[in-house]
Amino acid sequence: MRVSRKIAVTLAGAAVLAQAAACSSDEPAAGRQPQAAAEATTPAETPSPEPTHPFTGLPGAARRPVLAAKIENTSAGKPQLGLRSADIVYVEQVEAGLTRLMAIFSSKLPPKIGPVRSARISDLHILPQFGKPALAYSGVQTKMIPKVQQASLVDVSDSRAPGAYFRQPGRYAPYNLFAEPKKLLAQAPGVSKAKDIGFTFGDAPEDGTPRKSFSVRYPAARFTFTWSDSAKKWLVWQDGKKDMAAEGGQLGAPTIVVQYAKTERSEFHDLNQSYTPLVHSTGTGRAVVLRDGQAFKARWSRESERDGTVFTTENGEPMNFAPGQVWVVLAAPKPVIP
Repeated sequence: MRVSRKIAVTLAGAAVLAQAAACSSDEPAAGRQPQAAAEATTPAETPSPEPTHPFTGLPGAARRPVLAAKIENTSAGKPQLGLRSADIVYVEQVEAGLTRLMAIFSSKLPPKIGPVRSARISDLHILPQFGKPALAYSGVQTKMIPKVQQASLVDVSDSRAPGAYFRQPGRYAPYNLFAEPKKLLAQAPGVSKAKDIGFTFGDAPEDGTPRKSFSVRYPAARFTFTWSDSAKKWLVWQDGKKDMAAEGGQLGAPTIVVQYAKTERSEFHDLNQSYTPLVHSTGTGRAVVLRDGQAFKARWSRESERDGTVFTTENGEPMNFAPGQVWVVLAAPKPVIP
């Protein structure tokens, strides 16, 4: 009797174990899901790329107001103050074959900028791609005043926002007029914020030509950009001298764009009867893009003044810039005094 009872208990236990094994090896019990299966069905999250600034390609989602400032670019006005903080620096030909700069600020504002000088007709054709930016300058020819009033910009010249300007001790007029960007923008109601202007940033194409330096000649000025591997930027030289910043160090940028554009005589001229050049920044043309110690042949196109300028490779692919400050050197295909 005792043996038969022991066998019955053993058989009953084996039956229970067999049922449990069957449940675990084939299908999950009703209302339950194995952990491994649950993890397998959860889609992997793809991190979204961090927003970048449309002027520099650097991280930053904020879209702040745009300030353009005309800056002196002859030896009498050097060293300039504030250029190191600009997102974009345009080099433009002016009277007598010299050059003047137009600096674009948005992602960050330096405390002071200068020397601030007068505007030119080419500025009014470049600026509409930014929407309605603020323009800091120190006057224009009387004949040009109506064109400034009709232009797509907010006027924050020294006559419209005098409280934002000051005379810098140790410099002489007219090269001693400086301004405070925060005060300028405080006087610019309705100014546009940064937006896409056609620039693309990213990896460089594969067809670049290694270059240690690249020069651009104007009738009365010469720029040379030399690659610094340690600084990872093109250092700026003008007329054979280092272009130094008033804050210290040599000016330079990761990307230099040499944009060859038709340059001809405008209707304006100075007191010496030297005509003001008009740079045609709409249309199409060739360019050379300097980045990463290489030179890339490129094309530029801008359908209208409200549109941004698009740069492409010779194959029609986007011509990516290196993240950081961009210099756009507007040059005639051949040096010319209009």
